[in-house]
Amino acid sequence: MQTLKVSSKTDPKKLAVALCESLKESGGEVTLQAVGAGAVNQAVKGIIIARGLAAPEGADLKTVPGFAETELDGRQITAVRFRVLWR
Repeated sequence: MQTLKVSSKTDPKKLAVALCESLKESGGEVTLQAVGAGAVNQAVKGIIIARGLAAPEGADLKTVPGFAETELDGRQITAVRFRVLWR
């Protein structure tokens, strides 16, 4: 499964386009990973915009949020992961 990393500086419109393209290529499931409040905010906005892009094709997106432990600069941190499914 493909994972797209999101930062607080990620453009949500570009994220939405990349998310839709990745969902089509991957068979309908992609993970977004965000660390920090700003990154989570951008990820949510990207998912909302992507949902609007999927609608004209008769599709909808399902999102399952969760936590994941990851390593950054040699230390363990908690990231927010969004499983996004094309339906």
